[in-house]
Amino acid sequence: MKRTIIISLAVVAALTALFVFNKLVSKKDGDNLFTEAIKGDFEIAISASGEILPENSIDIKAPEVSMGRDFHAAELKIQDIVPEGTEVKEGDYIATIDKTQFDNTLKDERERLSTFRNNLEMKKLDTAVTLTALRNNIRNQKHTLEEAEVTLRNSRFEPPTTIRQAEIDLERQKRLLEQRERGYQLKVAQAKRDIATQTMWYNRIDRRVASLEEVLAGFTIKAPSPGMVVYKRDRRGNKIKAGSSVNPMERTVATLPDLSSLLSKIYISEIEITKVKPDLNVEIRVDAFPNKKFTGKVFSVANIGEKLENSDTKVFEVMVKFEGSDPALRPSMTTSNKVIIKTFSDVIYIPTECVHAEADGIPYVFTKNKTRQIVITGESNDKNIIIERGLRPNQVIYLIQPENAEDFKLEGEELKTEFSDRVTARR
Repeated sequence: MKRTIIISLAVVAALTALFVFNKLVSKKDGDNLFTEAIKGDFEIAISASGEILPENSIDIKAPEVSMGRDFHAAELKIQDIVPEGTEVKEGDYIATIDKTQFDNTLKDERERLSTFRNNLEMKKLDTAVTLTALRNNIRNQKHTLEEAEVTLRNSRFEPPTTIRQAEIDLERQKRLLEQRERGYQLKVAQAKRDIATQTMWYNRIDRRVASLEEVLAGFTIKAPSPGMVVYKRDRRGNKIKAGSSVNPMERTVATLPDLSSLLSKIYISEIEITKVKPDLNVEIRVDAFPNKKFTGKVFSVANIGEKLENSDTKVFEVMVKFEGSDPALRPSMTTSNKVIIKTFSDVIYIPTECVHAEADGIPYVFTKNKTRQIVITGESNDKNIIIERGLRPNQVIYLIQPENAEDFKLEGEELKTEFSDRVTARR
């Protein structure tokens, strides 16, 4: 008997607890059906994620290679580079360009230079020997000529035949002297021309070797100023790092950003871009510092749209400039940006899903006191809408249409005329 009573009491307690639980759940579900009209500041804003960029930066460039077709055809490749984010001072090591192929070119040019140097020296020696021999021949010929002149003077008492023979010999020695002097002059001119030509080629190769050495010295890249190293991105958006090729037309391998002036680069869809203007206020949050909020202004708006990867819609690049600076901020950090298009002070607003419309487009809401209240709506954002007429602050309304909506009493019919007038004015 006692056992039966105990079981009965337990069943009653369980049923009571279940009833109370259902009441609480029902009350909670009922509360979730309602919201209040809020009075306060109302923002129309566009949200977009972005990335921090420096407004100004110093480019760290690979050396300019313009040493002829051998270097033009060669590819510049980064052999080594300091880790991104490294703090450097002016003159500190940044990167090394692979110079294997260029070292081979320099070696070949040095060998050519050595060959031309030896040839030039040999040419000068040969020329000196040849001209010395020619000058000796001229001196000897002059002596022979003098002897012929003496012979002619001494033969004036000789027979005419002997005198004539002496005269012929003198003429022959004069012509031979003239020939040797002309030959010497021609040889000198020829030697000067040959030496000048070889000297020209030697100097050209010497300048090329000096230029090659200067270029290769630049293959060890140093910091042009103090700062933090940030890797450059190529046309595909990939960071240039060890093993990457350098664009010969651009040559930038990294940058030293000015961290005192930072931008947040975002993209706005073509549907909303007409709302975005320079100098609009922007609230910025950085994913790395979720508890910090930064402020900024729209700095620039692109005039031409573009398509991003994995997207079919066009977007426009918008630059947002941070107000002030923070040493914790770094380039490439991800940002969340809220571009504030308009701000309304001291207005009433409710969630957008609370507003319904009749067949003629007249908007209304369902209030908790069983009325279907016609309202005049204003501007809206992605969540809420302004109610210009028809609701009071803190008035409780349904979030969704109630099941017995047809039993609700219609209120605010006087607003229909105002709504119609507004529709007509917009047309």
